[in-house]
Amino acid sequence: MGKSGRWWVRTVGCIVLAVVLVRMLLVTTCVIPSSGMENSLYKGERILVSKWSYGLRVPFPSVFGYRRIAASAAEKGDIVLFNNPHPENSESRIESRELFISRCVGLPGDTLMLDDDLAEVDGEVLSPDSKALYSYPSEMEDVMLALLASLGLSGNTLAGYTSDGNYIRSFSHYEYYLVSQRLEGRFVLIPTMGRGSRNAHPFVVPEKGKPVRVYPWNITLLCNTIVSHEHRRAKVSGDSLYVDGKPVETFTFSKDYYWVASNDPVNICDSRLFGFVPEDHLIGKAWRVWYSPHKGRLFRRIE
Repeated sequence: MGKSGRWWVRTVGCIVLAVVLVRMLLVTTCVIPSSGMENSLYKGERILVSKWSYGLRVPFPSVFGYRRIAASAAEKGDIVLFNNPHPENSESRIESRELFISRCVGLPGDTLMLDDDLAEVDGEVLSPDSKALYSYPSEMEDVMLALLASLGLSGNTLAGYTSDGNYIRSFSHYEYYLVSQRLEGRFVLIPTMGRGSRNAHPFVVPEKGKPVRVYPWNITLLCNTIVSHEHRRAKVSGDSLYVDGKPVETFTFSKDYYWVASNDPVNICDSRLFGFVPEDHLIGKAWRVWYSPHKGRLFRRIE
């Protein structure tokens, strides 16, 4: 091979090496596979994703352990690229799993109001222990007293009366949930002030080192997260969560987690499908569109 041939080989080799290094250390690309993120991103668009947005995830975290260079947290509203938290093969390496892209709506330590389908509900965000006043028919007082005694809430006294003679008691969100389940439709507890949807419950997004309390509405989600991402033995039996064979009322997580959602509520390729997204699954923040079938979107910054 002559000098000219060797020069071309070196040149092509340098170009390939540069592209590989840029892909590994600076940015990566992905294709938007569906309409789930419209009107932020459209199906068929190609985008650039900044790998430094949250600090560079050291390559092959499943082999060398999870670490980030210049680590920082994702922010609420970010459109993030991440590896599938719940793949068909749970033994597959994190970095080899399929990619998803969604908007971050819950940060570590946040409390979200989610309905029975795990969709976020707009309105007041409640603590599980926050109190509210509820009214019920006065003729149901004997039923209420028996029910409170069976739940160990006999210390809950009357808080007052409505103008039409109904009784008022104060319940935390958790107490309201327990009482409502036991009532089985015999009568309805009516909030005296607007408290949003009664079918929504507060879910705490796990934060590293902070205990999360187990409630009937989050027990399955917590159990799945503990098994899949904390790599501990866990199961639900009755109303109790067992971790490593012992019943627990709280669990302290070893990682930060995020809750993500699609722009289109019909598209469920988000946390409604696979639950919390661990920090070690985040790849980076969606940055710019570099190809689009739609006019005027080339090189547009993604927000």
